[in-house]
Amino acid sequence: MNIVLLESLGIPNNLLMECARPLVEAGHSFTAYEKDTNPQVQIERAKDADVIMIANMPLSKEVISSCKQLKFIDVAFTGVDHVDLETAEKMGIKVSNAAGYSTEAVAELSVCMMLSLLRNVPQVEARCREGKTKEGLVGSEIMGKTVGIIGMGAIGTRTAELLNVFGCKILGFKRHVTGKEPSFIKFVSFDELLSHSDIVSLHCPLNEESRHLINRGTIEKMKQGAYLINAARGPVVDSQALADALNSGYLAGAGIDVFESEPPLDTSHPLLHSKNTIVTPHVAFASAESMEARAKIVFDNIAKWMDGNQTNIVL
Repeated sequence: MNIVLLESLGIPNNLLMECARPLVEAGHSFTAYEKDTNPQVQIERAKDADVIMIANMPLSKEVISSCKQLKFIDVAFTGVDHVDLETAEKMGIKVSNAAGYSTEAVAELSVCMMLSLLRNVPQVEARCREGKTKEGLVGSEIMGKTVGIIGMGAIGTRTAELLNVFGCKILGFKRHVTGKEPSFIKFVSFDELLSHSDIVSLHCPLNEESRHLINRGTIEKMKQGAYLINAARGPVVDSQALADALNSGYLAGAGIDVFESEPPLDTSHPLLHSKNTIVTPHVAFASAESMEARAKIVFDNIAKWMDGNQTNIVL
């Protein structure tokens, strides 16, 4: 098998080669490249590949259809909306992801953003550096706050567990409640969650139903003075509508880790200039622990697929 990694997995090279060693020793070839989003470069690198490994780099119809030997796409990420699954399915290509690798990392950063917003961390840090005081910037505690979590998969549930320890009231929204969810989560309708939450945290996948789920209309249903956290996928939020709500003072603040496109962003992006907004360049998933975990998952995906026991199945 010819295995091609088209972008870094975020781990040291010695660890990468250690993960690849069993495949190489079994007679398979493994080639690793640094990320290049140019489709023509991707095609040149992967045209003879049996297996393509990527993280969150878009993999288009043009690239997939040009790889005539391609049999397996191994995605070192939870979401797969950046892969043209329709083309992969038509070509009979199997796809697996790295579900679960970043659950703790994303949940922790989501809570970090909530605490930072409530306690005005960016503002008071700047004040301190300027030789000033906290005057006018005394924040609030998270204990007792109602947090609404949209999307109650592994990450949403872990976020709820952390917030429960802080003494928050947790409201949850998901399409199908199984009855096996933690008892401290109260499941309510989407509109009820928006109208009763002091903080709304997004942890849903991106699909046609969730695209611009947070828009002008749904923002108007949120409590005035509420906060929004998005560590899910960028297009779940209408960025301009959110920026307008922040600048008008209707919403008190936001923590945004994901955008319509991958950073670096155009410096004119509305959320880079909106009031009381913490922005991070898609780092929620990235911790030393999660990067190592996902590398092990995706190399295990290849081994299992080769043995006829595909895991983490997308297609």
